[in-house]
Amino acid sequence: MEYAADEVRKGMGKRTRSILKKCAIYTLLVIGGVTMILPFLWMLSTSLKSYASVFIFNITEVKWLPDPIYWKNYIDVWKVVPFARFYLNSIFVVVCVTFGQVITSASAAYAFARLRFPGRDKIFFAYLATMMIPGSVTMIPVFALMRSFGWIDTYKALIIPAIFSAYGTFLLRQFFMTIPRDLEDAAKIDGCSLWGIFWRVIMPLSHTALATLTIFVSLGNWVSFMWPLLVTNSIEKRTLPVGLAYFQELYQYAQPDWGLLMAGSLITMVPVIIVFLFNQRFFVEGIKLTGMKG
Repeated sequence: MEYAADEVRKGMGKRTRSILKKCAIYTLLVIGGVTMILPFLWMLSTSLKSYASVFIFNITEVKWLPDPIYWKNYIDVWKVVPFARFYLNSIFVVVCVTFGQVITSASAAYAFARLRFPGRDKIFFAYLATMMIPGSVTMIPVFALMRSFGWIDTYKALIIPAIFSAYGTFLLRQFFMTIPRDLEDAAKIDGCSLWGIFWRVIMPLSHTALATLTIFVSLGNWVSFMWPLLVTNSIEKRTLPVGLAYFQELYQYAQPDWGLLMAGSLITMVPVIIVFLFNQRFFVEGIKLTGMKG
């Protein structure tokens, strides 16, 4: 009887520890979630306030709900600055960079994963080593190169340097290595060339990896700020992140209109939020693919 009682107490103790552990984990997750969502809620609240009411504070009470709701910010933001032009520039650059990077990464990944040539693995690891070099180190040499080409303040400088990616090549190579070679052999027997195998066999079977890379590239370039800031001078070539910073230039000697700025920021975030909500599984796939053995 005593042995049975001890076993019951041990079982209850383990169950209690398990419950406490889960409670601690969920508490930390809730705190982390609230910490991340509060700035977004404050941005949403500020975007619905007039210029005069943004800085009306009560020390004992933070006014989260705008009263009255000022929807005019979402109309004025398109008039104060050429916001539509910024939006079109971002869409054009993101589409071109995403398409170019997916094609170049897929081609290089196919060569490193399937073709046999001298020094293949050494070249791949040397290419992969470039991921360890911070972007700030290569930014000045690439900028000097763009200037020597006469591409400053053109779409070429925004697009061409970004269409090559060691990460995209690595991601797709890891996936291509998992495709059975029997499918390639069958295609060769049918008279398919190397390019035919690439376009008709490898690419159709890699839609998950291609979709993952497409999402990563498009979101990364949508919020890119430093490089577009360096290579664009005119307002007509600026993308959304740089365009939002243009608000600061409008109010050099006055307080910025934070309601307009927050409205513009929220409009900029809408595509990112939509893409993330409908493609969450591809973010997980990206983490799994990079962990594959090559």
